[in-house]
Amino acid sequence: MEVIHKIGRRKTAVARAYVAQGSGNITINKKDMTVYFPTAALQYKVNQPLVMTNNDGNFDITVNVYGGGITGQAEAIRLALSRAMCELDAENRGILKPEGLLTRDPRMVERKKFGQKKARKKFQFSKR
Repeated sequence: MEVIHKIGRRKTAVARAYVAQGSGNITINKKDMTVYFPTAALQYKVNQPLVMTNNDGNFDITVNVYGGGITGQAEAIRLALSRAMCELDAENRGILKPEGLLTRDPRMVERKKFGQKKARKKFQFSKR
């Protein structure tokens, strides 16, 4: 099996995942996953596509991720791994699609408008 390369995005985070046969090591930006994502919730998000398709110890995964915060990065990695699992076996699509793991979340931060405090918040108006 050759290396599978897939890209996942969420907000402004971009993750490039490289999946190859191996023993289940996950490396993110040259660090172990447990070091890069210290909380169990973020580790669960990264492992979710692997656990659902029963591939949680079969592949060595190397990920380069940049931009956004840690939650956006974890969800970008999840999308990249979901796409990689679908390329490995077409039957995995039927498992991941109903859970929403193959859908790119289109929500982005709204830009700040001129003459306003934030995107929607206005400056306070006073009559004095």
